[in-house]
Amino acid sequence: MRILGIDPGLERVGFGVVDRNGSQLKSITYGLIQTPKGNLNDRLRQIHDEVRQLMQTHRPDALATERLLFTVNKTTAMDVARSLGCIQLAASFEQIPWCEYSPPEIKKAVVGNGSADKKQVQFMVTRLLGLAETPKPDDVADALAIAITHAFISRVKI
Repeated sequence: MRILGIDPGLERVGFGVVDRNGSQLKSITYGLIQTPKGNLNDRLRQIHDEVRQLMQTHRPDALATERLLFTVNKTTAMDVARSLGCIQLAASFEQIPWCEYSPPEIKKAVVGNGSADKKQVQFMVTRLLGLAETPKPDDVADALAIAITHAFISRVKI
């Protein structure tokens, strides 16, 4: 199973493609989509187009994202929600099923503790995927953690 994990945002969208073969996990690619300040429509179109290109190139079996949980900055929440909508639209065009996981679900799946800190998650992402170094910035490591979560949880559901 190939999973595209995405940490949605407006300025930065982290992504990671992970293959699961039985109990083995392998990182295929990971990185960051960055949008320049400016027109919101242009930024959202860029996110949609680049995510769709990732999907066409890597042909994931599933898209997994982090569930949006904002309690303080409602302006940021709206922009991230718009970005997520564009990501979901790309998945719809490519007929890729989508699911989302809350931050505690991701931490529990990757570390074994729903209240783990970011450093623990990054350490386990690096270790589980056999990477030489921790993916940077945080958005990228988070996207890989999201993909790993889906790999673990979807295996349980099957």
